[in-house]
Amino acid sequence: MKAILTGHSRGLGAAIAENLLSRQIPVLALARTKNAELAQRFPAALTQVELDLADSNALAQWLKGQTLRKFLEGCRTALLINNAGTVQPVGPLDLQDVSTIARAVTLNVAAPMMLASAVAAATPEANDRRILHVSSGAGRSPYPGWSVYCATKAAMDQHARAAALDKMRALRICSLAPGIIDTDMQAEIRATSLQQFPLREKFDTLKRNGELVSPQSCAKRLVDYLLVEKFGAEPVADLRSLGG
Repeated sequence: MKAILTGHSRGLGAAIAENLLSRQIPVLALARTKNAELAQRFPAALTQVELDLADSNALAQWLKGQTLRKFLEGCRTALLINNAGTVQPVGPLDLQDVSTIARAVTLNVAAPMMLASAVAAATPEANDRRILHVSSGAGRSPYPGWSVYCATKAAMDQHARAAALDKMRALRICSLAPGIIDTDMQAEIRATSLQQFPLREKFDTLKRNGELVSPQSCAKRLVDYLLVEKFGAEPVADLRSLGG
Protein backbone atom coordinates (compact mmCIF):
# COMPACT_ATOMS: atom_id res chain seq x y z
CA MET A 1 0.00 0.00 0.00
CA LYS A 2 1.23 3.46 -0.96
CA ALA A 3 -0.29 6.95 -0.80
CA ILE A 4 -0.01 10.14 -2.81
CA LEU A 5 -0.94 13.25 -0.85
CA THR A 6 -1.10 16.93 -1.73
CA GLY A 7 -0.66 19.88 0.63
CA HIS A 8 1.28 18.05 3.36
CA SER A 9 3.37 20.97 4.58
CA ARG A 10 0.90 22.18 7.22
CA GLY A 11 -2.57 21.85 8.71
CA LEU A 12 -4.76 18.89 7.86
CA GLY A 13 -2.36 17.74 5.14
CA ALA A 14 0.53 17.48 7.60
CA ALA A 15 -1.68 15.55 10.01
CA ILE A 16 -2.81 13.17 7.27
CA ALA A 17 0.79 12.57 6.21
CA GLU A 18 1.83 11.88 9.80
CA ASN A 19 -1.06 9.46 10.27
CA LEU A 20 -0.29 7.54 7.08
CA LEU A 21 3.42 7.34 7.84
CA SER A 22 2.74 6.21 11.40
CA ARG A 23 0.80 3.31 9.88
CA GLN A 24 3.91 2.48 7.85
CA ILE A 25 2.29 3.55 4.58
CA PRO A 26 4.87 5.14 2.24
CA VAL A 27 3.83 8.61 1.10
CA LEU A 28 4.64 10.62 -2.02
CA ALA A 29 3.82 14.17 -0.95
CA LEU A 30 3.38 17.19 -3.23
CA ALA A 31 3.39 20.79 -2.01
CA ARG A 32 5.07 24.13 -2.64
CA THR A 33 7.31 23.57 0.39
CA LYS A 34 8.70 20.51 2.13
CA ASN A 35 7.82 19.38 5.64
CA ALA A 36 11.14 19.27 7.48
CA GLU A 37 9.72 17.70 10.64
CA LEU A 38 8.15 14.76 8.83
CA ALA A 39 11.27 14.31 6.70
CA GLN A 40 13.34 13.96 9.86
CA ARG A 41 10.92 11.52 11.50
CA PHE A 42 10.19 9.37 8.43
CA PRO A 43 13.24 9.65 6.15
CA ALA A 44 12.72 6.31 4.40
CA ALA A 45 8.95 6.36 3.94
CA LEU A 46 8.37 9.98 2.89
CA THR A 47 9.16 11.21 -0.62
CA GLN A 48 8.60 14.94 -1.08
CA VAL A 49 8.18 16.92 -4.29
CA GLU A 50 8.24 20.71 -4.27
CA LEU A 51 5.60 21.69 -6.80
CA ASP A 52 3.16 24.58 -7.16
CA LEU A 53 -0.12 22.77 -7.82
CA ALA A 54 -1.72 26.08 -8.81
CA ASP A 55 0.52 25.98 -11.91
CA SER A 56 -1.17 23.49 -14.24
CA ASN A 57 1.71 23.58 -16.74
CA ALA A 58 4.22 22.70 -14.02
CA LEU A 59 2.02 19.86 -12.79
CA ALA A 60 1.49 18.55 -16.33
CA GLN A 61 5.25 18.56 -16.94
CA TRP A 62 5.87 16.72 -13.66
CA LEU A 63 3.24 14.11 -14.53
CA LYS A 64 5.05 13.45 -17.81
CA GLY A 65 8.08 12.36 -15.77
CA GLN A 66 8.64 9.03 -14.06
CA THR A 67 8.42 9.93 -10.36
CA LEU A 68 4.77 8.99 -9.94
CA ARG A 69 4.96 5.82 -12.00
CA LYS A 70 8.11 4.63 -10.26
CA PHE A 71 6.59 5.28 -6.86
CA LEU A 72 3.49 3.24 -7.76
CA GLU A 73 5.33 0.49 -9.63
CA GLY A 74 4.20 -2.89 -8.33
CA CYS A 75 1.78 -1.28 -5.85
CA ARG A 76 -1.32 -3.39 -5.25
CA THR A 77 -3.18 -0.78 -3.18
CA ALA A 78 -2.84 2.85 -4.24
CA LEU A 79 -4.30 5.80 -2.34
CA LEU A 80 -4.66 9.39 -3.58
CA ILE A 81 -5.66 12.12 -1.14
CA ASN A 82 -6.29 15.46 -2.85
CA ASN A 83 -6.00 17.76 0.16
CA ALA A 84 -4.33 20.93 -1.15
CA GLY A 85 -6.67 23.87 -1.59
CA THR A 86 -7.32 27.55 -1.00
CA VAL A 87 -10.27 29.58 0.23
CA GLN A 88 -9.09 32.70 -1.62
CA PRO A 89 -10.37 34.90 -3.15
CA VAL A 90 -12.90 35.86 -0.48
CA GLY A 91 -15.41 38.61 -1.18
CA PRO A 92 -18.15 39.62 -3.61
CA LEU A 93 -17.47 39.44 -7.33
CA ASP A 94 -16.34 43.05 -7.69
CA LEU A 95 -13.62 42.58 -5.05
CA GLN A 96 -12.16 39.34 -6.42
CA ASP A 97 -8.76 39.46 -8.11
CA VAL A 98 -9.01 37.64 -11.43
CA SER A 99 -5.54 36.10 -11.17
CA THR A 100 -6.40 34.75 -7.74
CA ILE A 101 -9.56 33.21 -9.18
CA ALA A 102 -7.51 31.43 -11.83
CA ARG A 103 -5.06 30.06 -9.25
CA ALA A 104 -7.89 28.90 -7.00
CA VAL A 105 -9.67 27.02 -9.77
CA THR A 106 -6.40 25.40 -10.84
CA LEU A 107 -5.43 24.37 -7.32
CA ASN A 108 -8.88 23.32 -6.12
CA VAL A 109 -10.16 21.68 -9.30
CA ALA A 110 -7.68 21.12 -12.13
CA ALA A 111 -4.86 19.71 -9.98
CA PRO A 112 -6.94 17.03 -8.21
CA MET A 113 -8.57 16.03 -11.48
CA MET A 114 -5.19 15.75 -13.20
CA LEU A 115 -3.75 13.69 -10.35
CA ALA A 116 -6.80 11.42 -10.23
CA SER A 117 -6.44 10.70 -13.93
CA ALA A 118 -2.69 10.16 -13.66
CA VAL A 119 -2.96 7.79 -10.68
CA ALA A 120 -5.71 5.79 -12.40
CA ALA A 121 -3.57 5.48 -15.54
CA ALA A 122 -0.46 4.52 -13.56
CA THR A 123 -2.15 1.69 -11.64
CA PRO A 124 -4.05 -0.46 -14.17
CA GLU A 125 -3.04 -3.71 -12.47
CA ALA A 126 -3.59 -2.66 -8.84
CA ASN A 127 -6.14 -4.66 -6.85
CA ASP A 128 -7.40 -1.62 -4.96
CA ARG A 129 -7.34 2.02 -6.00
CA ARG A 130 -8.88 4.71 -3.80
CA ILE A 131 -9.19 8.43 -4.49
CA LEU A 132 -10.28 10.88 -1.81
CA HIS A 133 -11.00 14.53 -2.55
CA VAL A 134 -10.99 16.69 0.58
CA SER A 135 -14.17 18.65 -0.07
CA SER A 136 -16.19 21.02 2.09
CA GLY A 137 -19.72 21.71 3.23
CA ALA A 138 -19.26 24.90 1.20
CA GLY A 139 -19.56 22.77 -1.92
CA ARG A 140 -23.07 21.80 -0.86
CA SER A 141 -24.32 25.02 0.76
CA PRO A 142 -23.63 28.52 -0.64
CA TYR A 143 -21.89 31.13 1.51
CA PRO A 144 -21.73 34.87 0.75
CA GLY A 145 -18.22 35.89 -0.19
CA TRP A 146 -17.20 32.33 -1.05
CA SER A 147 -18.50 31.99 -4.60
CA VAL A 148 -15.18 30.68 -5.91
CA TYR A 149 -14.53 28.32 -2.99
CA CYS A 150 -18.11 26.99 -3.05
CA ALA A 151 -17.99 26.47 -6.82
CA THR A 152 -14.64 24.67 -6.78
CA LYS A 153 -15.64 22.33 -3.96
CA ALA A 154 -18.96 21.60 -5.69
CA ALA A 155 -16.93 20.73 -8.79
CA MET A 156 -15.01 18.08 -6.86
CA ASP A 157 -18.23 16.57 -5.53
CA GLN A 158 -19.58 16.29 -9.06
CA HIS A 159 -16.27 14.92 -10.34
CA ALA A 160 -16.47 12.10 -7.80
CA ARG A 161 -20.10 11.35 -8.66
CA ALA A 162 -19.35 11.16 -12.39
CA ALA A 163 -16.09 9.21 -12.00
CA ALA A 164 -17.89 6.64 -9.85
CA LEU A 165 -20.30 6.05 -12.74
CA ASP A 166 -17.34 5.02 -14.92
CA LYS A 167 -17.15 1.87 -12.78
CA MET A 168 -13.43 1.43 -13.39
CA ARG A 169 -11.99 -1.84 -12.18
CA ALA A 170 -10.82 -1.77 -8.56
CA LEU A 171 -11.24 2.01 -8.31
CA ARG A 172 -13.33 3.80 -5.69
CA ILE A 173 -13.67 7.54 -5.23
CA CYS A 174 -15.19 9.83 -2.62
CA SER A 175 -15.40 13.60 -2.19
CA LEU A 176 -15.39 13.93 1.58
CA ALA A 177 -16.22 17.01 3.67
CA PRO A 178 -14.06 16.77 6.81
CA GLY A 179 -15.84 19.32 9.03
CA ILE A 180 -14.49 22.55 10.49
CA ILE A 181 -10.85 22.11 11.49
CA ASP A 182 -8.54 24.32 13.54
CA THR A 183 -6.02 25.15 10.80
CA ASP A 184 -4.34 28.18 9.24
CA MET A 185 -7.25 28.37 6.79
CA GLN A 186 -9.61 28.99 9.70
CA ALA A 187 -7.31 31.74 10.99
CA GLU A 188 -7.32 33.22 7.49
CA ILE A 189 -11.15 33.20 7.49
CA ARG A 190 -11.31 34.92 10.87
CA ALA A 191 -8.93 37.62 9.62
CA THR A 192 -11.27 38.46 6.74
CA SER A 193 -13.36 41.62 6.92
CA LEU A 194 -17.13 41.39 7.34
CA GLN A 195 -17.48 43.18 4.00
CA GLN A 196 -15.69 40.31 2.29
CA PHE A 197 -17.24 37.50 4.35
CA PRO A 198 -20.46 38.44 6.21
CA LEU A 199 -20.58 35.10 8.07
CA ARG A 200 -17.17 35.57 9.69
CA GLU A 201 -18.66 35.93 13.18
CA LYS A 202 -19.95 32.34 12.97
CA PHE A 203 -16.37 31.12 12.67
CA ASP A 204 -15.19 33.50 15.40
CA THR A 205 -17.74 31.88 17.71
CA LEU A 206 -16.69 28.35 16.79
CA LYS A 207 -13.09 29.16 17.68
CA ARG A 208 -14.03 30.99 20.86
CA ASN A 209 -16.21 28.09 22.04
CA GLY A 210 -13.59 25.45 21.28
CA GLU A 211 -15.77 23.79 18.65
CA LEU A 212 -13.07 23.38 15.99
CA VAL A 213 -11.71 19.87 15.44
CA SER A 214 -7.95 19.35 15.72
CA PRO A 215 -6.14 18.39 12.50
CA GLN A 216 -4.83 15.22 14.16
CA SER A 217 -8.28 14.05 15.22
CA CYS A 218 -9.75 14.76 11.80
CA ALA A 219 -6.83 13.09 10.01
CA LYS A 220 -7.28 9.89 12.01
CA ARG A 221 -10.96 9.65 11.16
CA LEU A 222 -10.31 10.52 7.53
CA VAL A 223 -7.62 7.87 7.09
CA ASP A 224 -9.67 5.33 9.02
CA TYR A 225 -12.51 5.87 6.55
CA LEU A 226 -10.18 5.80 3.55
CA LEU A 227 -9.01 2.33 4.58
CA VAL A 228 -12.33 0.66 5.41
CA GLU A 229 -14.13 -1.64 3.00
CA LYS A 230 -17.13 0.68 2.64
CA PHE A 231 -14.99 3.55 1.33
CA GLY A 232 -16.52 4.96 -1.84
CA ALA A 233 -19.93 3.38 -1.29
CA GLU A 234 -21.19 6.95 -1.54
CA PRO A 235 -19.17 9.19 -3.90
CA VAL A 236 -20.01 12.29 -1.82
CA ALA A 237 -19.94 12.09 1.98
CA ASP A 238 -19.45 14.08 5.18
CA LEU A 239 -16.98 12.78 7.75
CA ARG A 240 -19.15 14.09 10.58
CA SER A 241 -22.06 11.85 9.61
CA LEU A 242 -20.03 8.65 9.25
CA GLY A 243 -19.99 6.12 12.06
CA GLY A 244 -16.89 5.49 14.17
